[in-house]
Amino acid sequence: MNVAIRPRLCLIEDDEIVGGPLSERFELEGYACDWFLNGEEALLEMPRRHYDVVVSDIHLPGVSGETLYESLSRKLAPLPPYLFITGYGEIDQAVRLLKRGATDYITKPFEIEALLEKIRGLTGPPDAQGTHAQLGVSPVMRQLEMTLAKLGPAGSNVLITGEQGVGKETLAFALHRQRCPDGSAPFVALNCGAFEERALQTELFGHEKPGLHGAVRLRKGAFELAHGGTLFLDEIGDVPPALQGRLLRAIREREIVRLGGEHRIAVDLRIVCATHRDLKKMVEQGEFREELYFYINVVRLHIPPLRERKEDILWLAQRFLEEDRVRRRGTLKSLSARAERMLLEYLWPGNVRELSSAIERACLLGAQGEVQPEALFEEIPIALSTANQTLDEHLRFFERQYIMRVLSAHERHGRITRAAATLGISRKNLWERMKRLGIPTSGDA
Repeated sequence: MNVAIRPRLCLIEDDEIVGGPLSERFELEGYACDWFLNGEEALLEMPRRHYDVVVSDIHLPGVSGETLYESLSRKLAPLPPYLFITGYGEIDQAVRLLKRGATDYITKPFEIEALLEKIRGLTGPPDAQGTHAQLGVSPVMRQLEMTLAKLGPAGSNVLITGEQGVGKETLAFALHRQRCPDGSAPFVALNCGAFEERALQTELFGHEKPGLHGAVRLRKGAFELAHGGTLFLDEIGDVPPALQGRLLRAIREREIVRLGGEHRIAVDLRIVCATHRDLKKMVEQGEFREELYFYINVVRLHIPPLRERKEDILWLAQRFLEEDRVRRRGTLKSLSARAERMLLEYLWPGNVRELSSAIERACLLGAQGEVQPEALFEEIPIALSTANQTLDEHLRFFERQYIMRVLSAHERHGRITRAAATLGISRKNLWERMKRLGIPTSGDA
């Protein structure tokens, strides 16, 4: 992702004299912080959000800190790092919680700096998060992060596989940042499936053409532009067979010759390739060179489709909402409970790319405040629109869909007035229904 996301802390503290200053200090230190005054509220909200660290008082009204931890342990897998705030009389209880998997505890009274030091040890400094690839919270994506850390210093060729839209370029860029955290080296991405053969050769290797008065018109290709950094070749399976031999030589020898040129040019770079196709099967069918396959497949990283790692859906949605807030310099929108449920029920055939588009659409066209499911999709599949809905929710959904279709039919002339006439209700009634159903009312006539 292009936007650095602040580590998010969950603070559960009923004493406002303690919780208020802690929350403010966390924000000043560069963390995002959600502060809950009781265990019941935290138990309701925490499964809907991703947190990097939880800081909780043991002594809470109603649901105690220990009961909350046990409940969350059953609902969330795995739990984020969990720090307890405890009084002297509760140390035995804190030790018991450590044996059950809690991370650490700190005893009242304490210095905020001591608590911050423990948090930094678990998250790293907030300003370092832009260079630390956070790919997801599912076990498979966390494992990929661990693999990236091992691969980072090396320059071995890497092949990333997965369906279209799963985030292969994001993973490639995260691998690049492991090797170059300060961003000084180039990251060049090229979609091999976007060009016909001659144009793809030029994009890869550049060209030299004679100009006026003996001058040479020069254009560098992706290999030269990525010198010292990373070249990401997306959809490598779409490279025409006639070009695969030249590409193999460039990858094997780390040298290229521009089209129309004569001199060999050395390049120092890491090659990361990606595909949604079965290259091994293509090799067997004679559609992809076996030697090229072996050269690009030194290390293979596979990204499962989003439907197989549902733990990442709400985590990604929250990050896309944060990106939208940063991009538009507006307020951060939140997902309604119905929207979250629909996001989790949908199979996402377009994977992360489709989820990103759905969140962007909701931010552009949805009402202010909470994002409702109707704003996420142009047309919600019936199986989703009716699943797990009350009768009121079901009727509200179809009322909104029908009104939006009628409004769309009168988009050009007198939208509100003519739509109201078609629906057989007054203009005022239609306006009130639109507001109640979260249909944008700006620019209407």
